[in-house]
Amino acid sequence: MPTLPLISHRDPDSIVAWRADGAVTRRRFLSDVAQLAARFPAGAHLLNLCRDRYRFSTGLAAGIVSGKLSLLPSTHTPGVVRQIRDFAPDVFCLTDSDTDTVDLPRLRYPDLDAEQPHTAAVPQIARQQPVAVVFTSGSSGVPLPHAKTWGALVGCVQSEAGQLGLLQRQPCSLIGTVPPQHMYGFESTVLMAWHNGFALGHAQPFYPADICASLAAVPAPRVLVSSPVHLRALLESGLAIPEIATVVCATAPLSMQLAQEIENRCNAPLMEIYGSTETGQIATRRTAHTAQWQLFPGITFEREGERMRACGGHVETASTLGDVIEPAGDGQFLLLGRITDMINIAGKRHSLASLNHLLNTIPGVADGAFYMPDDVDSAHGAAPERVRRLAACVAAPGLSAADVLGALRQHIDPVFLPRPLLFVDALPRNSTGKLPREALQALFRNRNTRLTHD
Repeated sequence: MPTLPLISHRDPDSIVAWRADGAVTRRRFLSDVAQLAARFPAGAHLLNLCRDRYRFSTGLAAGIVSGKLSLLPSTHTPGVVRQIRDFAPDVFCLTDSDTDTVDLPRLRYPDLDAEQPHTAAVPQIARQQPVAVVFTSGSSGVPLPHAKTWGALVGCVQSEAGQLGLLQRQPCSLIGTVPPQHMYGFESTVLMAWHNGFALGHAQPFYPADICASLAAVPAPRVLVSSPVHLRALLESGLAIPEIATVVCATAPLSMQLAQEIENRCNAPLMEIYGSTETGQIATRRTAHTAQWQLFPGITFEREGERMRACGGHVETASTLGDVIEPAGDGQFLLLGRITDMINIAGKRHSLASLNHLLNTIPGVADGAFYMPDDVDSAHGAAPERVRRLAACVAAPGLSAADVLGALRQHIDPVFLPRPLLFVDALPRNSTGKLPREALQALFRNRNTRLTHD
């Protein structure tokens, strides 16, 4: 078919979302979309900063039906906003907060008439219509834009629901701790609801108590779409967790041990998602049971030198992946770390992902990350040959440097021991749990942190 519906909910009274004041039906949602689209200013580009997930989804849909491209960077720093303005000079910002200070023309999310009827059919959107431009997180450099067509996005989230085993359930309620502006949250908390007859929860809870409250506010079966940072905090909180049908996790590697603990605590399967901004989601695994990933139907790998390209299925343009991948047959594979994470010191090789895993399994370490400084990074007055040594920062309030280094010595060659080792109260992770490189650089330049070279 040349077109696909905006949403797949067939009955006008089927539930599309849950807000603080109750259920939002398909009829109400389409009315809100039409009212909002009528208030949009001229211009072909929209920066959607709405924090309420329902308002974000309404803004996204209003942009789609009015032919505007939604620009979705995962952060909104002044530098990223300048890049957005350079990319699309006609962009305006849709916001539902008075505290947003982005330097762009603004449209405050308006009060919409809940009684205004909507009798028109569900809008049909051309498969080839570009509807969004998503940006890489910038964790390994400058954020880069990638346009997404409607057909590719719908194909991705329909495959996702099948891969997660959700199609056998009655319509699910989706609660997400990750922002909808991030590719993972965009697909798994908004589009997956739209195109599988599910209902999205409006909230974006962060703290464990808020996550539990958001889950309790929607009917079962519930799906929690989250990240390792949020899940670890929920696990350690000791709070009573409402019944969950499935836990979905992405944004950073999850250890098998932590996955098993989460499954036991939530009494639900945990499914981890693999993908990228360029490809969208392409594989899942049940991390508590296996290290192997299973590709989505139709997705295949092609070797390109030492790298792999993902193609087929909803991946419209073959994309070279940034990970070291070991195929295991029948659409399965192992991830061996990021290509850019592979480091060579004194002729010995290791991956930063593996080192980070070892660091975070040390008892008493709440969070930690290794870091390879640039040649030109002369923080702390180190000599050039010393700067190229690995560094690490760690949040471990009950441990000393000797404790951490001693534990690492049990598993890694001494050339990979971090020098310097910085102690911090918390790592500067963003809202999806990632650590942008510039945030780590800033940490190592902060002379207020505790520092050891031994």
